Amino acid sequence: MPIIFIVLQSFLLLTMTFAGASKLAGAKNHVDMFNSIQLPQWFRVVTGIVQLIGAAGLVIGYWHPAIAAWAGVWIGVTMLVACLSHFRVKHPIGQAVPAFIITLIAVALIVVHNFI
Repeated sequence: MPIIFIVLQSFLLLTMTFAGASKLAGAKNHVDMFNSIQLPQWFRVVTGIVQLIGAAGLVIGYWHPAIAAWAGVWIGVTMLVACLSHFRVKHPIGQAVPAFIITLIAVALIVVHNFI
């Protein structure tokens, strides 16, 4: 497995684990963000679970790279929806940039997997 695949996978794993766990824990910044994008707090919990499922897929992907690629699809779609949620309420573009960057990293993980 090429090192770039492991680096992308590890970055996504850390990002999704931290973000998902902090959403489930009810971190103030996530509570405030979900209020500002006009989504109910139960959806914050669902989003946290979705992110942790993606992280679990990335862990399994260290032994089965195809699972990591599918986890990349899962995470990419999740983060694309996050971008659209920011655009829906007309947030400044800067607030959607982190989700967009994670989407691009997930796409890179998928592309790298298809070339190994």
